[in-house]
Formats: sequence, structure tokens, C-alpha cells
Amino acid sequence: MIRRQARVYKAGVAAGILQELEDGSFRFKYATDYQGGPISLTMPLEKSEWLWAKFPPFFDGLLPEGAQLEALLKTRKIDRLDYFGQLMAVGADLVGDVTVESIEA
Repeated sequence: MIRRQARVYKAGVAAGILQELEDGSFRFKYATDYQGGPISLTMPLEKSEWLWAKFPPFFDGLLPEGAQLEALLKTRKIDRLDYFGQLMAVGADLVGDVTVESIEA
């Protein structure tokens, strides 16, 4: 079962869906009609679906750190271990050409 999900964009083009599953694992699946480049060199297009037991390293690398993280946690009242929630809070303003947007259930 899916707990939360988000659409991932590469250079403004919908590249796929990131899902947080009920068991705490995560899945990313490229859109079948996506024609752009991979969202990360560690996630090539040759493999259409990715699974992780914990928060995916590529997306973890996009999260704020230090004072920016502390401010985000305090102002948005996000749990420090809620990495998916942190990503949703900053997803429109990430470093590079990848953005992330929550898909409401």
C-alpha cells in the first residue's frame, strides 16, 4: 500500500513517481512515456523501477542541512525523521533541474 507519493520532474518534464510505502520502504518508477534523461546518474533509464528499504540516497542528497534544515523543521513542524515530508516542503526549490511535487490522495 502507498502511504504518500510525489511526481518527480526533470527540467520541468514529468519523469516519474516517488512513493513512500506502508512498510517504510520507497519506490521510484519512471513514467512510461518519459523521454528525457535520467533524474540521477545513479538511476539510469534502463531500469524503470527502483526500490529502497530506506529513504533513497539521491533524494536524501536534495534535502536541506544545518541551519536551513532546523528552520524548515521548526516552521513547517516536520519530524526530523520524516524525509519524505521534508522533500515535499522544499521540492519546488531544489538544487539542479529536479523538482518534486506532492500528489494528494
